[in-house]
Amino acid sequence: MKIKKVFYMMAALLMSISLLAGCKGRDRMMFGTGGTAGTYYAYGGVLAQYITHNANVKVTAVSTGGSKVNIQSIQDGDFQLGFTQSDVMAYAWDGVKSFEKDGPTHDFRVLGGLYDETVQLFTMSDDINSVYDLKGKSVSIGDIGSGVYFNAMDVLAAADITLDDINPQYQSFEASKEAMKDGKIQAAFVVAGAPTTAITELATTNGVKVINIDGELRDKIISDCAYYSPLQIPAETYPGQSEPVETITVKATLIVSAALDEDTVYNMTAAIFDHAEDISIENAKGKELDINKAVEGMAAPFHKGAARY
Repeated sequence: MKIKKVFYMMAALLMSISLLAGCKGRDRMMFGTGGTAGTYYAYGGVLAQYITHNANVKVTAVSTGGSKVNIQSIQDGDFQLGFTQSDVMAYAWDGVKSFEKDGPTHDFRVLGGLYDETVQLFTMSDDINSVYDLKGKSVSIGDIGSGVYFNAMDVLAAADITLDDINPQYQSFEASKEAMKDGKIQAAFVVAGAPTTAITELATTNGVKVINIDGELRDKIISDCAYYSPLQIPAETYPGQSEPVETITVKATLIVSAALDEDTVYNMTAAIFDHAEDISIENAKGKELDINKAVEGMAAPFHKGAARY
């Protein structure tokens, strides 16, 4: 009996040691990304692997409805990390626009901006050469309440153009492309990394112009809205685009729970930016990882661990 008792005690002890070894520094974290067909989900899976392997925490990337859902899930304690557009993040922090009904949330902090989501205004019309030329035209400004919608409204407001001055259409990227091809709209806003498939396809088959958002207009937008940064779309980004295009961008941003400790977030930040070259091999967006650009256009505070890095 004594031998059997000692055996069970030793087995229990070994199991406990094993569990402790497996759990030490390996707290499970949930990472909210986006839809399975989008950049957020694919890129989030890559970043989760690098954080898991280099920051001594286990991170699982999960598909979600995107920016707003991720912020709210961190607020609820369901997620510890999430992707969001920098402008949607600003809305959440201030409790405005898409967060006006929900109210502000300060349960998250910024880890860093990762890549550009560019505000692009495109047209096939010969008489549209600036934002100011949109008056009296049918213009797609994105689904109501979407990030594109609020970006378009910011640009229009800076040009003193109201919805009464245009014929607004609330369409997706693909719907905008088809509507422009059919002559139902004259211009459309798209917010995504350039080149964007919908614009590329239209440029290839029909020819398009991407309109500059620059000069005093751009200065006013950036002055009014801290989450925008200037950006130049290089020449030849789209078929037939012989000159660079000046515009603005928001950032695809990685946020974390404010409750995470400083050392953990420092290690997570290092796991990403110290391995930028390796990450870029697995996902093209990794080429945009830049510690200097990571701090541009942020309207919410950085986590102390990220700031330390």
